[in-house]
Amino acid sequence: MERDKIRIGITHGDINGVGYEVILKTFADPTMLELCTPVIYGSPKVATYHRKAMDLPTNFSIVNSAAEASYNKLSIVNCGEEEVKVEFSKPTPEAGKAALDALEKALQEYRDGFIDVLVTAPINKHTIQSDSFHFPGHTEYIEERVGEGKKALMILMKDEFRVALVTTHIPVKDIASSITKELIKEKLAIFHQSLKQDFNIDCPRIAVLALNPHAGDGGLIGTEEQEIIIPAIQEMVAEGIQCFGPYPADGFMGSGSYTHFDGVLAMYHDQGLAPFKALAMDDGVNYTAGLPIVRTSPAHGTACDIAGQNDISGQGIASEESFRQALYVAIDVFRNRQLDKEVHANPLRKQYYEKRDDSDKLKLDSIEDEL
Repeated sequence: MERDKIRIGITHGDINGVGYEVILKTFADPTMLELCTPVIYGSPKVATYHRKAMDLPTNFSIVNSAAEASYNKLSIVNCGEEEVKVEFSKPTPEAGKAALDALEKALQEYRDGFIDVLVTAPINKHTIQSDSFHFPGHTEYIEERVGEGKKALMILMKDEFRVALVTTHIPVKDIASSITKELIKEKLAIFHQSLKQDFNIDCPRIAVLALNPHAGDGGLIGTEEQEIIIPAIQEMVAEGIQCFGPYPADGFMGSGSYTHFDGVLAMYHDQGLAPFKALAMDDGVNYTAGLPIVRTSPAHGTACDIAGQNDISGQGIASEESFRQALYVAIDVFRNRQLDKEVHANPLRKQYYEKRDDSDKLKLDSIEDEL
């Protein structure tokens, strides 16, 4: 395998959705193979079924592991049972098991060093549930499997527009009680570090959205802003993180205020994702920050309402643009992390003068003291 190219592991997601369609459409463009070495974790037979159903020209090679993947080719690692029935738009246990098998194989090969980054096609969060998967989504599962004890942060992004979440996949009735000063500070710290390390922003500016309408109106519509959010912001500012707010969420996106910041921290899932998807539905990317692994996915779901449907030319109608952008982001973040490691690999020792009597003496701190 060519070691100078980034090796991208791709999980096929729910086989009854649009996962294979957007993957195969993306790599129908041969220039994509110049950017990376892509390896699909899934089923060659299912991929062939989708290719024929969508009338797609994409070719692929079958390999036993990403370690066997060839330069300038799309490869597929067979991860499960040979015979899996595809039923477009239908949630089935077989599809859920196939999605989990692919995800587990990909994470194992990531741990073995065979792939550099992971891009996941959408899953059905209900059918994938099993004894070994009891999570509300990809993010939480990946955090446990390869997070090495670190906490994940969900970031939805398009170009310079980035929205992160304090709480993710929890019921609305539990949101207020789940938001604490400590949790907000934790998410702000991860967001700040990700913007610096993953997106190469030296001094990122983060906007923090309020929880209540009109930012609580001074306590008339809830006290979470005064008691939790503002103290969290103030403490993080004291630590050197540029965060501002809390801003009322209702007009923040529509007014374009988000364009003045490098990132926006929303308090809960729909507060951040509803306006984000209204502005960037077709080419938004879900990025999991804070973990050793670089993982992205398209911002849409399984799209079962259009899975298996063709236009008048006989090709599928799902757009691959969000998946394509997920690949680009994974490549960029991986390269930015490599650059960050190189920049900080051999830091210069600090110099200072120690006053002794009437003479100045130059001293150098030891490297051990600085690390």
